[in-house]
Amino acid sequence: MTPPGKLSHASLEQAAQWYVRLQDQGSALEQLRWQAWVAQNPEHLAAWQYVQRVSQRFAPLQEQAQSASRALRSSRRQTLKTLLVLCGGSALAWGSWRNTALPRLVGGWSADYATISGETRDALLADGSHVWLNALSALDVRFDTRQRLLHLRFGEVLIDTAKDASRPFLVDTEYGRMQALGTRFSVLQGDDHTQLNVFEGRVQVTTQDRQVRIIETGQQASFTREGFKSITTASPAREAWSRGVLLADNMPLGQLIAELNRYRPGHLGCDPAVAQLPVMGSFPLNDSDHALHLLQAALPIRVDRPLPWWVSVGPQ
Repeated sequence: MTPPGKLSHASLEQAAQWYVRLQDQGSALEQLRWQAWVAQNPEHLAAWQYVQRVSQRFAPLQEQAQSASRALRSSRRQTLKTLLVLCGGSALAWGSWRNTALPRLVGGWSADYATISGETRDALLADGSHVWLNALSALDVRFDTRQRLLHLRFGEVLIDTAKDASRPFLVDTEYGRMQALGTRFSVLQGDDHTQLNVFEGRVQVTTQDRQVRIIETGQQASFTREGFKSITTASPAREAWSRGVLLADNMPLGQLIAELNRYRPGHLGCDPAVAQLPVMGSFPLNDSDHALHLLQAALPIRVDRPLPWWVSVGPQ
């Protein structure tokens, strides 16, 4: 599950530790201390809400595995939920929610094609084009007699286009439009830019401010509304995920952890102290625990699991 982008690693870890303490003890004194911590900083409330969302997603799995002590923990969880609802009614809570990824994910529910955490999907479109949707992505398809248009709301799509000389194949994102010129390419919609990788053929890019460039086979382009940020070599990693593989070629550890986090139902975070460590190799996307084991064996890092659904990578 992807955490809100503006929350610090420290706040998220503190929130997780508070969750553990309240689950283990849950005394009136501990709850008062927890409320004081939440009141210290608006970020603490947002971090706590995130921890609650992750825990609620895992609740059914936990309840299947635990029976004898479930009633006691359920009582404490209800107390915490009640406190959260009380906090959630404030303008502060609304502002915290608005700055998270939730509004965007809710907006993806109505998309023609959408994926959740840990899910990839492929589809054959009406014209014979093949698309693969990465985890946490949403895509709309709008084909008519004049054009074949895809709109990537968020996330990432890999496309192998079918030939149709009478109808151009277009992909729109928040930051511009791409037209395939007989091509296989991927489009990644980031928080502040669109990234295009061309693996076969060419793609014409028109940014929101009408800058136009043709991106050739083997090139990668990043652009915003204002224009192009960079033209570099295409990344094989932006195609490998469709085969269930995460490729790292001197990839910063923090970036790799963020990629793995898209494929886990819980939380996976990285301490900024180790986020810039370079990583080489290939890792299985369908077994992130094994990927973490490989990383821990190769790098000076430690993988902590304070909760079954909360994993943190930090220095040894």
